[in-house]
Amino acid sequence: MSLEEDSRWLEWVTKQFESIAGDDKEIDLDEFKTALKVKESFFAERFFALFDSDGSSSISLDELLEALDLLIHGSETDKLRFLFQVYDVDGKAIVLTCHVGSGSIDPDELRTVLKSCLRESAISLPEEKLDDLTLALFESADKDNSGSITFEELKAELENFPEVMENLTISAANWLKPPDLEQKKCKTPRYLTRAYWHNNSRKLLFLCLYALLNVLLFIIAMLKNAHGGPWFMVAKGCGQCLNLNCFVLQVLMLRRCLTWLRATWVLRVLPLDQNILLHQIVGYAILIFSIVHTGAHVINFARMSQTDGMYQLWEYLFTIRPGIGWVNGTASITGVILQVLICLMVVCSSTFVRRSGHFEVFYWSHLSYIWVWALLIVHCANFWKWFVVPGVVFLIEKLVGIAVSRMGGLYIVEVNILPSKVTHLVIKRPPFFHFKPGDYVYINIPVIAKYEWHPFTISSAPEQQGKFLYQKSFEWFVSLLTKLEMDQADEEPEGRFLEMHMYMTSALSKNDMKAIGLQMALDLLAKKEKRDSITGLRTRTQPGRPDWAKVFQKVSEEKKGKVHVFYCGSPALAKVIKAQCEQFGFNFYKENF
Repeated sequence: MSLEEDSRWLEWVTKQFESIAGDDKEIDLDEFKTALKVKESFFAERFFALFDSDGSSSISLDELLEALDLLIHGSETDKLRFLFQVYDVDGKAIVLTCHVGSGSIDPDELRTVLKSCLRESAISLPEEKLDDLTLALFESADKDNSGSITFEELKAELENFPEVMENLTISAANWLKPPDLEQKKCKTPRYLTRAYWHNNSRKLLFLCLYALLNVLLFIIAMLKNAHGGPWFMVAKGCGQCLNLNCFVLQVLMLRRCLTWLRATWVLRVLPLDQNILLHQIVGYAILIFSIVHTGAHVINFARMSQTDGMYQLWEYLFTIRPGIGWVNGTASITGVILQVLICLMVVCSSTFVRRSGHFEVFYWSHLSYIWVWALLIVHCANFWKWFVVPGVVFLIEKLVGIAVSRMGGLYIVEVNILPSKVTHLVIKRPPFFHFKPGDYVYINIPVIAKYEWHPFTISSAPEQQGKFLYQKSFEWFVSLLTKLEMDQADEEPEGRFLEMHMYMTSALSKNDMKAIGLQMALDLLAKKEKRDSITGLRTRTQPGRPDWAKVFQKVSEEKKGKVHVFYCGSPALAKVIKAQCEQFGFNFYKENF
């Protein structure tokens, strides 16, 4: 941290201390644990003991600031001494400014520390693996085979991990650092950068053409109906836009056709991989146009009822007496029903409904699209012209889907519930069933719901029987990754087609003092056994969250051609990765389930 940041951080620590300490101006162990917000009390107790320089079982503000000042501004050796004292479990509390005595770390102490590191990182390993980690780190650090690790031996061992020394400077004072301490740099909004416009050119071009077409149709319809007055013109303009948007919405529902088009040159022109996002945009546009369309008609009917007096407003809206519409004057009644159905579909498709345990509400309300199409044909004399082509294709898709689902030879041969609550299905693959990486299959479970079909990811290679898994962990993925690693084991670096980077985001990163010993042990054991202790793969699992800037910088520097990034996961992380892709000029694709 810079000098300015140091000052701001120490000022914040002082305020935090004073708010916790109370009248006695000191904090005890429980208050210290609360301040640290650590999962495992071992580290809180060790830090507290080391900060409590006078052994009074409480820490004063002077003691805390003295210790933190040393950890911030102290030498590399000072920080290493602190780390050693943390690991020297049976050692006494030692004033940080004094020279360390003849302490040492034995295997039991090291095992205790590593066990606490595992708990803090939310990593679960069997006891024998913990013993292996302890032995690997102890044998490597105990240079003279004396049965204990001295400070000098630990220092020598840490020199084999150069990134640790750099991280110690940060981690020694990082536990109490507020998340909003760092100054926010003024950056150009990503939506105004050249990279954003370049990487989203297909979507932006489509949206621009879509908006322009809506404007043109609105203006043309208004001009054609200028004789009816301003509100009649607005209603007709919105009605024409509704024709267009309902047509586009139908096209975006053609799942099989869109899947086929993704494998053609059309994908380079149209944003077919973002059909769900576009479906939502068009859906909201239909809601807005329909509300304005209905509202304009209501205002126009109200004015007509006042001027000519032939019919009341309620007669215009809820009866066929005025004779409005091409099918027995039902335009008004069908319009009111359509408005209710459209509002219901939009509300029931909201995130808070779909993901709050009420998926069936979304599913069944969305099936009312059948009634919407039928009512639109009755409501508008020209809608059938917009509907006929996508409607016929949609019907063909449905018939093909029913035919395929009824073809024989497809049944489940094995069902497993993995420890991480992942459902693992093994399904016999019939000869006609072909798939490619990234495909998924829709599965129906009649006992739960006869009409609900849910997508399951296909994880096996095409030559294997289909394995369909579930729309939470990569546990089920390990066997496939292991096979891929074995296939590439004898290949030269230039011939390897897959490079894996595994991250465990729940684990403490290497810049956290509470995780340094564990990560050193995991690295040493991985080199010894030539496989990762967490996953069993040859690829080492990295702790914490990846630094996407560094990851993408490395890929960019390799200059192996155009880079395409495929992502499936949380929307929050998608925004982060997409922003990085825009910065480096990578193409970004997000799968939605």
